Amino acid sequence: MTGYFIQVFIYLLAAVIAVPLAKRFGLGSVLGYLMAGVVIGPLIGIVGDETEAIQHFAEFGVVMMLFLVGLELDPKHLWAMRNRLMGLGGLQVLLSTLGVMAIASTLGLGWSTALTVGLIFSLSSTAIVLQTFNEKRLTKTIGGQNAFSVLLFQDIAVIPMLAFIPLLAIPELVESANTLGEQANHSDISLVTDLPSWAYGLVLTAAIAAIVVGGHYLSRPLLKFVASSGVREIFTATALMLVVGIAALMGLVGLSPALGTFLAGVVLANSEFRHELESNIEPFKGLLLGLFFITVGANIHFDILFGQFFTILALTIGVMLLKALVLLVLSFIFRIKHSNRWLFALSLAQAGEFGFVLLTFSEQNHVLPHDLAQTLSMVVALSMFFTPLLFIVFEKMIMPRFQAASNDRETDTIDEKGTVIIAGVGRFGQIVNRILVSNGIKTVVLDHQASQIDNLRRINTKAYFGDSTRPDLLLQAGVEEAAMVVVAIDSRENSINLVKYLKHAHPQIKVLARAFDRGHSYRLRQVGADFIELETYHSALEIGGIALRELGQHPFTVEKQKTAYKRVEKASSDELYQAWLGESGSEERFDNNYAKLFIQLEERIRNEMSFEHTDQHSRTERGWAPPPKGYADNFDLLDD
Repeated sequence: MTGYFIQVFIYLLAAVIAVPLAKRFGLGSVLGYLMAGVVIGPLIGIVGDETEAIQHFAEFGVVMMLFLVGLELDPKHLWAMRNRLMGLGGLQVLLSTLGVMAIASTLGLGWSTALTVGLIFSLSSTAIVLQTFNEKRLTKTIGGQNAFSVLLFQDIAVIPMLAFIPLLAIPELVESANTLGEQANHSDISLVTDLPSWAYGLVLTAAIAAIVVGGHYLSRPLLKFVASSGVREIFTATALMLVVGIAALMGLVGLSPALGTFLAGVVLANSEFRHELESNIEPFKGLLLGLFFITVGANIHFDILFGQFFTILALTIGVMLLKALVLLVLSFIFRIKHSNRWLFALSLAQAGEFGFVLLTFSEQNHVLPHDLAQTLSMVVALSMFFTPLLFIVFEKMIMPRFQAASNDRETDTIDEKGTVIIAGVGRFGQIVNRILVSNGIKTVVLDHQASQIDNLRRINTKAYFGDSTRPDLLLQAGVEEAAMVVVAIDSRENSINLVKYLKHAHPQIKVLARAFDRGHSYRLRQVGADFIELETYHSALEIGGIALRELGQHPFTVEKQKTAYKRVEKASSDELYQAWLGESGSEERFDNNYAKLFIQLEERIRNEMSFEHTDQHSRTERGWAPPPKGYADNFDLLDD
């Protein structure tokens, strides 16, 4: 028992040290896990033969991940992506298999062996790609969504591959099969061994129907019953039971456990317990995936790697280049453009974790010789190790170039003038523009993001591409005749410089500025902005009011509290601003005096909002009917 504790401690210690360091240097958590495995495995050698057994256990993290992915989808969404799922995914597997098969045949492998190698290397790493997408927030991009379609098809394609590969067995290998291979071949429990094809089809249909019907009709009563107990750990146990049970059922009938749990996730996507299931499964998924990545790094055998270093490296680079080329061709066919094309190609260029499964399966079924399987296993591991580096290349080199290229087009010629110039049309500027235009006020909209301008033009909103801080562009927009400028650009420094220029060169114009926070608002005020609004102030105030109403306070009382808050905030703003400037009137700082005044502001707000205004109401308050007598008492009685 002590030995197990030591091994667990080693794996956790390696992750705790390596992953934060990798994240700090911008390498990502996946590469951190892989490096941790390399250090404790081949470099130091403090983990040994148990790593392969742990890897099989840790592969359950992939199963959990696909269950969570399924929970994020619903059948309608899955049906909507059918064309890319079958077309894009199917062509990727087909073309990658044929390309790898052609290279393997050129290197002297027989057609059956070459075809098996092609099938194995046509798969990509679902675990690494989806984990990195989530970490770098690339899941919702066009490239990320297309990559997910391909990964999903690949996971489905594993099933026919497992059925097809034994048909490619080499007679010589069958005759020389060793005892270990024979034992491994019959080690798994199966309900479909030696069944005729028609019976096997019926069993598969019944298993899938059990997941769909059971997930839709039986899971909800079960989860309601467990949730009614109020014992959180039992709900966690139930969630794990569902995932483990479905994975076991899929294994018994010879299907991919990952596919079964994904299907179950899709069935439960519209369940009221979806978020609860996600929160209970997520920690286990994260830990098991991290453990899986560590075992991949620990399983890199340096004796095999350095014994055939140039061969393995050449094979790894060759496979990744071939798959990237296939993916790039498909990106042109399916019109995946710009940086999404490179994200799609680079993210799926590696071999995947199912490659280890298929290599072992192929060796056990006498399709691949042992030495070749070991070499190819190193190629799979090395390609997975290189994948986080490809994401870094995409993030640091490719993305900036496309962003620069998108903004490197010529500035639009502004052929109209308006009463209001709006500098910056992100989420804030767009709302301001809609309000003004809907009231018949002529606006001129400027933004330096070319993609944002194109998006606005698609919805028939006229906007101009250009840097709104340029004086010549402002003159074209009619700044000399305009009544005001709304500054809503997404850079603090640029917004401050723009306000400073406008109040210096065109002092007659009114400047309304969006501030990101209190400090930014002070700097805008310092350079002369006429009106300043914090972008989150009013929305936060409204949420606070909704919270009070939902907690039982009467709408009239809530409006009084909001009015009191705004009154105190406005009265204190000058005092806080002067404290921020400092005694000299020019020093920008947050010192002890400012902190003291801010604490006093908090106290004023509490005192003001606790004070009952029974006789004196503002004009806004008079529009509200006060709560009836005994309202609070009745509410308390209802709670009891």
